[in-house]
Amino acid sequence: MIYDVIIIGGGPSGMTSAIYSSRARLKTLLIEKAGCGGQIAITDNIENYPGFEQGINGFELATKMQTQATNFGTEFIYGEAVSFQLNDKIKKVILLDNKEYLAKTIIISSGASFKKLGIKGEQEFIGKGVSYCATCDGPFFRNKEIVVIGGGDSALQEALYLTKFAVKVNLIHRRNEFRAAKILQEKVFKEQKINVIFDSVVEEISGKDVLEQVTLKNIKTNTISQLSVNGVFIFVGWTPNTNFLNNQLKLNKQGYIITDDKMNTSIEGVFACGDVREKTLRQVVTAAGDGAIAANSAQHYLEK
Repeated sequence: MIYDVIIIGGGPSGMTSAIYSSRARLKTLLIEKAGCGGQIAITDNIENYPGFEQGINGFELATKMQTQATNFGTEFIYGEAVSFQLNDKIKKVILLDNKEYLAKTIIISSGASFKKLGIKGEQEFIGKGVSYCATCDGPFFRNKEIVVIGGGDSALQEALYLTKFAVKVNLIHRRNEFRAAKILQEKVFKEQKINVIFDSVVEEISGKDVLEQVTLKNIKTNTISQLSVNGVFIFVGWTPNTNFLNNQLKLNKQGYIITDDKMNTSIEGVFACGDVREKTLRQVVTAAGDGAIAANSAQHYLEK
């Protein structure tokens, strides 16, 4: 079987692409490595997605998107894409289990992954106190003192969420002000459980069998201090999921796919959308917009 569109990745951009392409009566297959929703599936509450005045749980929103795409006719399969043949008119996707799928167009919406700090102790204590997902692991730190590292929207959102469980949340940021939205900053500064530590970095995570403390360095005074905590949650940015493309598409220095405003990549008939592409704002609403444009561009390409 040759599909009209194969979509790689089931986050908001991928599922919006699926909704639009299936609704246009294109034969559409979406391939997802783990579970649909991407990062929103592990987000407790999304406050800035239009139409939900009180916000909406990320998993619930992801489920609604998948149901909508399915109702329009999208086929979903779970597997990891590891190889592509993109330059021919009929393009091939090869999965880890060696299954092959053919399509006239490909939409890459593989998103991005949590960036690691690369400090001593980080890798050793993953699952033993180090986490990159507050929704997943927050309940394990009930009545504990923890650290959240980062200064963007994700870091502040997750710090606020973690106050539901932790007795104290130390929010550490290397600069002297946050990059997050002002409304999130206002909430953080009002929250009594959150202790903000500016101009500081975590240099080491340590403990015996489980995480017990972090070593802090003030980057202005070079002062070193230790903080006794039970958990460290890291939200310092993202790494695009593009390694599996084997440099077949043009990427920027950070590894994001370069597209035009129609989501065209450097190969005709291949499109990219969402957090995996070079862009200025990575939000659910912009990912959905990208996905709609990518599907529309794929449709026009097929009509030609």
